[in-house]
Amino acid sequence: MIKRILLGLFIIMTASQTANAALELVITEGVNSARPIGIVPFKWEGPGQPSQDVAAVIASDLQRSGKFSPVATSKMPQTPYTDSDINFSAWNNIGVDSVVTGSISKDSDGQYVIQYHLVDIVRGQLTNGENKALDEKGNLVLSKDYVLFSKRAVVPEKRLREYAHRISDLVYEKLTGEKGAFLTRIAYVVVNNKSNYPYQLRIADYDGYNERLVLRSKQPLMSPAWSPDSNKLAYVSFQTGRSELYMMDIYTGKTEVLTSFPRHNGAPEFSPDGKKLALVLSKTGTLQVYILDLQTRKLQQITNGRTNNTEPFWMPDGQSLVFTSDRGGLPQIYKVNLSNQSTTRLTWQGSQNLGGQVTPDGRFLIMVNRNQEGFNIAKQDLETGAVQVLTKTQLDESPSLAPNGSMVVYSSMFNGQNVLSMVSIDGRFKARLPATNGRVKAPAWSPFL
Repeated sequence: MIKRILLGLFIIMTASQTANAALELVITEGVNSARPIGIVPFKWEGPGQPSQDVAAVIASDLQRSGKFSPVATSKMPQTPYTDSDINFSAWNNIGVDSVVTGSISKDSDGQYVIQYHLVDIVRGQLTNGENKALDEKGNLVLSKDYVLFSKRAVVPEKRLREYAHRISDLVYEKLTGEKGAFLTRIAYVVVNNKSNYPYQLRIADYDGYNERLVLRSKQPLMSPAWSPDSNKLAYVSFQTGRSELYMMDIYTGKTEVLTSFPRHNGAPEFSPDGKKLALVLSKTGTLQVYILDLQTRKLQQITNGRTNNTEPFWMPDGQSLVFTSDRGGLPQIYKVNLSNQSTTRLTWQGSQNLGGQVTPDGRFLIMVNRNQEGFNIAKQDLETGAVQVLTKTQLDESPSLAPNGSMVVYSSMFNGQNVLSMVSIDGRFKARLPATNGRVKAPAWSPFL
């Protein structure tokens, strides 16, 4: 029974969706405690309309983080396009302390020129926009210290949405002190039984746009994992009739076999420096964690015994691994020190805990927690042991953390289908990225691009 749970719940990863379709965001839950922010529609200076609504992309990005609640355009007191046009009191009266505004035009080469600003409303109201300071020569000049940044960029049309994510990252980092993760991707496996190649490995922007097929097969594909430079994916393939571990360059399409041992080869996970790969083999009879040196191809066994050990994930410092084991009876999450092999149990709340991942700052463990409600995504404070259940559906699995630790993408059930869902790390915001048909599972969030 345990082996079936291990193989079924946290190794097998399949999905289904029509090719080239964006994963539509459907907001399922948010909270009023998120920080209000004004994302003013950017002024378009030209005929027609730009190919992307830059402000809408920025607003969606910031809302998904759970930290911000963009004000609806219909509820904005004004739509200023420069920092000089902002009525600080009007924005402050509706509880907004930051505003993003800007304009877009086209140059003679047909490229988009974007000018945008992030404005501190509170500081601007205190100074009434007329704060003065001394310049380098000691002269008294007008200071706009309420403008947190003012930038200009020239981008080709096909990269306009990508640059909108870049603006989101800049705003997020300036206001939170943490690096934004909106300019990232997700990888996932799709199963379309009506296709001649039913198993497909795809990548997309983190929000599901710009989906691209990178690999298709008549046999199962599983467990995609990103390299730290975001150029490669490790994955499991059954193209020879049994499981093998492969690595693919997503830009050249070049693939190579990493392991092809008898029985099971699975659960790949790159080390933080990209030089090693944690993986799971069953060549000794039970599932055990190993580390493969990608240069020398030397294999080191990390766990052993008669119990099943799987789902390795590297701690941020690369000196330890967390993994799932049934050594205590039912699956729980453990940590092993790679220098001396000492192992400690991390999870105690809930009858089962699976699929552990650790946030980049090492503070929290994200996992699948089984409780009375079912299998849910949960967060455990590694210092205090406190557990917070982040989701409420009956069968959530395969959590994958954003590289800044702010969001989690995972597989869940909706209307009897597997779909991709997202939850902020504090549980404030939840969204669903439904497929147009079939099941979508096993997302893997890329590192920073």
